[in-house]
Formats: sequence, C-alpha cells, structure tokens
Amino acid sequence: MKIALIDKAPNRTRYSDYFQFEFDHHHMSSIPITKLLKKDVDLEVDLDQYDFVILVGAEAAKEYAKITSVTNMAGQLVNDKFIAISNPAMLSFKPEGKPDFQRACDKIHKYIKGELRPTTVGDYAGIQDTKEAKRFLREVLENAQGYVAWDTETTALYPRDGYVLGLSLTYKTHQGRYIETDCLDEVCIDLLRKIAKDFVTVFHNMKFDFKMIKYHLDIDFDRTRVHDTMLLHYVLDENDSHGLKPLALKYTDYGDYDSELDTFKKEYCASHGMLQDDFTYDLIPFDVIAQYASIDTAVTFDLFNKFWPLVQKNDKLRFVYEKLLIDGTLFLMDMEEVGIPIYRERMTAADLYLNEKIQDAKEVVYSFKEVKQFEQNEGKIFNPNSVMQLRTVLFDYLGLQHNGKKTATGAISTDAEVLKELADQHPLPAAILNVRQLGKIQNTYIQKILPELDKDGRIRTNFNLIFTTSGRLSSSGKFNAQQIPRDDPIIKGCISAPVGYKIVSQDLTTAEMYYAAVLSGDTNLQKVFSSGGDFHSTIAHMVFALPCEVGEVKKLYPAMRQSAKAISFGILYGSGAKKVSETVSKATGDYYSIEQAQEDIKAYFTKFNKLKRWLDSRKEFIQANGYTYSFFGRKRRLPNVFSSDKGIAAHEVRSGINAEVQSLASDMNLFGAMATANEVNAKGLDAHIFMLVHDSIVALVKDEDVVEYCEILKRNTQQDLGCSIKGSPIGVDQDIGQDYSFGHFEEVYELREDRLARIQAK
Repeated sequence: MKIALIDKAPNRTRYSDYFQFEFDHHHMSSIPITKLLKKDVDLEVDLDQYDFVILVGAEAAKEYAKITSVTNMAGQLVNDKFIAISNPAMLSFKPEGKPDFQRACDKIHKYIKGELRPTTVGDYAGIQDTKEAKRFLREVLENAQGYVAWDTETTALYPRDGYVLGLSLTYKTHQGRYIETDCLDEVCIDLLRKIAKDFVTVFHNMKFDFKMIKYHLDIDFDRTRVHDTMLLHYVLDENDSHGLKPLALKYTDYGDYDSELDTFKKEYCASHGMLQDDFTYDLIPFDVIAQYASIDTAVTFDLFNKFWPLVQKNDKLRFVYEKLLIDGTLFLMDMEEVGIPIYRERMTAADLYLNEKIQDAKEVVYSFKEVKQFEQNEGKIFNPNSVMQLRTVLFDYLGLQHNGKKTATGAISTDAEVLKELADQHPLPAAILNVRQLGKIQNTYIQKILPELDKDGRIRTNFNLIFTTSGRLSSSGKFNAQQIPRDDPIIKGCISAPVGYKIVSQDLTTAEMYYAAVLSGDTNLQKVFSSGGDFHSTIAHMVFALPCEVGEVKKLYPAMRQSAKAISFGILYGSGAKKVSETVSKATGDYYSIEQAQEDIKAYFTKFNKLKRWLDSRKEFIQANGYTYSFFGRKRRLPNVFSSDKGIAAHEVRSGINAEVQSLASDMNLFGAMATANEVNAKGLDAHIFMLVHDSIVALVKDEDVVEYCEILKRNTQQDLGCSIKGSPIGVDQDIGQDYSFGHFEEVYELREDRLARIQAK
C-alpha cells in the first residue's frame, strides 16, 4: 500500500509523530512560505500511484480534493482516496482543536487498516404510495423499541412561509423511510399521531420540525418524551458545530451522504441562473431527496444512541439538557408562535419619516466645503457609505488624526467608534455617523420587517439557546430581537399592542453583579443589594467613603459614581485600569487618569475582598482544568487556556468567568419566563410572552389581566432556586404601555397619530 502526504510548504512538523505508517511526503511549494499563491505551487506528482493521499491544511484540501472546509471534512474519505486533516502546527496556539485532530487521525488509521469505509448501506427508501405508507407506519408501531427518529423536508424555514414536502421516520439503525406528504390520508395521519404519542420522539433541531409538523399536519408530540440530538451535542461540546452534516461526518460512518443532493443543487442553480439562496427543496427529484432524507433520520437515530448515554452519566449535564435546553426549547417554540406584534401603519409612516430625516442628514454632509471640494476634484457625488471616499475626505481633505484602529484587512477603520472620536476634531464625522445610524435603522429593521409580516401583523423569528457558548439567548432569522436599537425608540415604538391589550416588559436590575455577589459570597457586596438604593451610588459611597448621603452621590460625585460603575462591570470582563480610565473619561467628559483608576480599583477590591478572592480562585481553577461549571451545571470547556499564546489563554480565562455569571443571569430569566407561562396558562389568563431580550421578558397582556400577570411574573422571576441573596431577591423593573417604547417614540419623534396620517398621505 502506498500513501502520500501533501502539505503547503516545508516546515518543522514531524508528521511521523501522528501517523504510524510509512508515507511519501510532498510539498505544494518547494520553498518555505506563509501565504501560498497559485504561482508558488510547483509540485508535480502522479497521485494515481497512491492508495491514499493525506491532505494537510486548507490549501492542499482545496487543490486536490476540492474540499472547502477542512473543519467539517477532517478525517473523511473523499473519492476513495483523499483524506483531509488540519495542520497540527496550529494545536499549540489553539488546543481546542486537539480532540477533532485526534479523531481525524484515528479515522485515517482505520481507513488505511481497512477497518472503516464510508457506507450508506442500509434499508433506505422513499414512499409515494398511500398503501405503502400505511404498511410502514404500522411496522413502526409494531416493532419500534422505545423511540423513533423524525425529520421533515420543507420548502421554507418558517411554517407560514411554505409547506412540508415529506416526513422521514427511523426506528432502527441503518434504516429509514421518506414519506411524501401528498400520499398521506387521514388513516396515515392517525397512525403518525399514535407513533408520536406511544414512543419517545427524537429530532435534530426539534423546534423546527416540531413546529412544521404541528402547523401543517396537526400532529402533536408528548412533550415529556422528546429528545433533540442538536441540544445533546451542545451539552457535550458547546464549542463545536451542531449541524447534522458536521456531526454525521464526525461521529458516524455515513460520510458525505448528501453529496448527490449538493451536486444537483449546484448544477440546477447554474443551469437556471438561480442563486443557491433561492433554491427550494421542491425542485429536487424524489429519488434524490428520498435517499438523503431517509439517511438524515438514520444519522439522528445513531447520534442519539451515542450522545444520550454520555449525558445520562453526568447529573449536571443531564439537568442542563432536560430542564434548561429541552424545556427551554419547548417554551421558545410556543413563544415564537405568538409572534412580535407590529403596528404596520406606524412602521410604514416611520419609514417615510426616516426618508425625510436621512435626506436632511445628507444635506448637512454635502454642505461642508471639504465635501464640495472632493466632488469637484473627483468629478462625482460623495457617497457617505463609501469607506474609501470617506477615508479620502476625512484624512486627506480634512487632515484629521486617526487613532490607529484597523479593519480585519489592515485598512484604516472608519467604524462608529472611530467616527465618534474624530467628531472631537471636526463636525463632519458626527454628520456622517448620523446618516449611517438613520440608514441602519431603516435598512436593517424597518425595510426588512415590513415584507416579513404575517397576515396577523406579527413577525415570527428565531430565539436560540445554543448559538452562544455562555448560554445567553440569541436571535436570528427574520428579525434579530436581541439587537433592537436602545438609543433610538423608533423600532420599539412600532412593537405595539392592539386595542384592549398592553405591552408589559420586565428587566432584571444589575443582574450580573447580583449573581456575582451570590457566587462570590461577598457579604459587603450583598449588603449593597440589601440596602435597596441606587447600586452604583451605593458602591461609590462605600468604596470611596464619600461625605454625603447615598442619594446625593449621583448629583455631587458623578465621576466617582461612574468610576464605581466602570469597575463593577469591568472586573467581570477582565478590564484593567486603562479600560476603566477610558470608560470613565468618555462617560463624564473629564480626563480620568490610569493612575487614578488603579487606585480606585485597589480601593474597590479592598472593600469587596471576597469578590476578588472568588475571581482569583475561578481563574486558578480554569487555568488548571481547562473548564468550569455554571451554577446550574453548564460545562464551559476552555481548552485554549493551555495555548502558548498568552493573549489567547488570558481571553479564555475571561470567557470562563464571564460564562459563570452570564449564564446564571440568563438561566434565571429563562426559568422565570417558563414558570410564568405555565402559571398563566393554568389560570387561563390572556397573557403571552413573545420576546426575551437580554435580561428582560416582554409580553402581550389583556388590560384586565395586567395587574395579576405582573405579580405572577415578578414572583416567578424572584423565585429562590438556591442562588438568591437571603432576604433580597433580585430586583426587577416593570414597564407597562401601549408600545414597547413606553411613550418614548412619541416623545422623540413627535409622531402622533395625526402626524403619521399626514406623512402617509404624502
């Protein structure tokens, strides 16, 4: 057997340390080189003489096997010859890659020994006949042992935007059936309902398939007996990709089983002049989609058999999986279906209003003599959104002094932070920033939301439990609800309740500091919360021994209060004196030296010494073990603390400490929302949570139920789950109003109903 190994260029890596077999070593370039260009490739080798070719790094994988992602395809056999693997030289900098690298090495050895071959051998088929569908479904009912894997193929990502093409079911290893929905009659649907009721259901991305099946086929599942292999994998490795395809490549022997589908998709789009983003699965021939979909469920079935026993062995991980992720996903699924209520007419009018504001803002920009000079010299109209033109005007025509910040490509940055600093030198950067901010609101939100509204005037988007390693919720899809502008109420003002209802929002107050006080056991810090006063004023009063009443600190000593605030939040994110100095200086407008910041930080930790000891102990634990657990048992794996790069290692430590605090705040908010929803439903109140934003819970509530709902929400959010300060539950702020801005929309924009009507009339 002949084996070749191809890497980018000559290097010091001893591949024989990783591969205990003989191989011919080839370099794509004969000279040492960091960045490989096409002209540098001078390798001439007959690969037909080799049984296997190991491709090290992205360059070799792309050149010889057309592999675009070594991460996803590492250790996979392509075209019966090529096997890609990441460069082991990177492992000293990014130790997080060691498990995947070792897994890929193990697979390579198994391929070479003949112990492993990609296989799609099994009992896979598509069903388009009603009788055959009934026969298979009865077979499932008679033979399934405890659980059944389900999957759907659809024409859209949201139930209301498309339909279900087919269902896949699997009840044993290397078996699956894809049933076209067109052949399902009422008997078939009843059989499916019985399967959903009688057996444990396993999904991959439960929230998607569950909603699709329920909405289109009116099939519900026993919520106490559902599993999700995507959530299981997140519990086992929060740092990795959780998609079905990467997991199949990594943990099963199915290999690149959907390659035929991918090929069809690419060829179809190329021949029809279609973008791949516009491709829908109803364009795929039945025989192609049937094979792919059947194996999808077989992969899900196999992954469940691998992952679930591992989670069961660890009580902490099992609690996180069952009580946070499964229950949380079911709650989010219902919350997403409520939808975010949008006042369509107000948003339309706001769009027209922004057109006027953007035009006015641009006129200000065009009024500057330097801009006029640029247009005269260049012979074209200045575009405020052109980064290159903006650099020319700011630094060549105006001669402003840049702070040195660069983009990822090494170019001079003109982002919001830079423009804010440059505004101290000249008014043009502020005018540019105004144009950008107004345009972002219009383009990112209003003009994307309006076309996506459902017939009931609501927008339904995604809320995700596993898109962050810390456990904090994220949002994606039609509308990113986690990034609603805070400083501008225009979007919040368009999230509005219909007549007879109110928007109720509740925020946890200084949640992360509260839970830092709980976790650290710092009694002095806990006393700050027990006092009930303004948190940052109380901190400043205690730390700096200010000669006034706590209630007077904000007025008499604003800089000291700001310093206390910057230190409180900064220490949880690893901020040093330099960062605190910058934060306070910006907030107060007065220079706050690094030396003063150092003294204040020292005084802070003198007062809250147990907090300091806790932070130091967490740092030591993470550095020694490479992981940490949250209060509720989330495991945060931090392998890069062992990196040879000190910057990477330090960042990993900060991430671990942040995760402990952030995850507790996020989990408590989620537990509060779930408990509230359960109690509200039990009491039959007309109240529906439709959004979780950071540390807030937002609901649509019938007028007559508002008072009771607010009491229930507060009580459930402040429930003692073992992480509360005795006698001082976490503080909450509740707002009630007709829209989510709670009056600020009209206040800022003066867009009352009469003016909205006039704008629309134009």
